[in-house]
Amino acid sequence: MLAPKRIFVLLVNAGTDSEGIHTIQMGGRNKVLMFESEDDASRYALMLEAQDFPAPSVEAFPSDEIEEFCQEAGYDYELVEDGRLEIPPDANVEQPSWQDEDDEEEIPETEAETEESNPELDEIRRRLEGLL
Repeated sequence: MLAPKRIFVLLVNAGTDSEGIHTIQMGGRNKVLMFESEDDASRYALMLEAQDFPAPSVEAFPSDEIEEFCQEAGYDYELVEDGRLEIPPDANVEQPSWQDEDDEEEIPETEAETEESNPELDEIRRRLEGLL
């Protein structure tokens, strides 16, 4: 039997009680990015930091462990092939699920987060406005 492939994921608050895996939201679902290359994962982490996201750490895992975790958590996952430049979304969620609700006041809500253009939301908004 072949050993599972080693991939790299981003962890937030690694080694703490509030450790979490970085996900992106697509269509209302969370997706874990599994990078084939540690360099590509590190580059993505640096881009997140540039967007004022808390600094994630790059950690290696067997791919089957992450796939199993995603299935149990109801997350999707995507393998980012070596050399493919993955770009983070423009906006972060207002309150990450790994953050305690007590800390909610510490997260500044910016106009960019609330005014972010989303084609699905824009279509719903147009339909609702048409009902008026």
